Amino acid sequence: MKKQEQSSLDFKLMSLAFKARDLVRSRLNVLTEAEIKPGARVLDYGCGPGSYIIPLAKLVGPTGRIYALDIHPLAIRSVEKLIAKKGLTNVATIHSDRATGLPDESVDVVLLYDVFHDLKHPDGVLKEVRRVLKADGIVSLSDHHMTDIEIVATLTGGGLFKLGAKGKLTHTFAKKP
Repeated sequence: MKKQEQSSLDFKLMSLAFKARDLVRSRLNVLTEAEIKPGARVLDYGCGPGSYIIPLAKLVGPTGRIYALDIHPLAIRSVEKLIAKKGLTNVATIHSDRATGLPDESVDVVLLYDVFHDLKHPDGVLKEVRRVLKADGIVSLSDHHMTDIEIVATLTGGGLFKLGAKGKLTHTFAKKP
């Protein structure tokens, strides 16, 4: 099997697993801990097949904006199909492994859900996240592949972020001045 075919198969299997997960545990339960408000600008970093897009669209409302970023072209296509199917006008996709192309301090909330453990350039991603995050913005991180200690050490170790809160399902971090 060619590498591209394997990658496509892996993505399809992951998407199926996420759909099963979402039937058992609503993504809205996870997002609640990020306290996303109407009108917020949210970057879903590593959006995958778009599990969080529909509940995010409800939370940010028509005046908010969602940026769905992923390295995998099938993830981007999946989210674009979802956008078209649901008629969402406040969602934009970004195909990238690190750079967002967003202006400095333009995002209220960055979601790093089930992706951080798999990043090829975690330090570069954290620098980019800090750059686009507003001064009073937050990073909401959930990654079942990492322990609580690893999550906190990784996000605070570089001096870019400080722990804001530990929820039931997520960790919330703020920018360090």
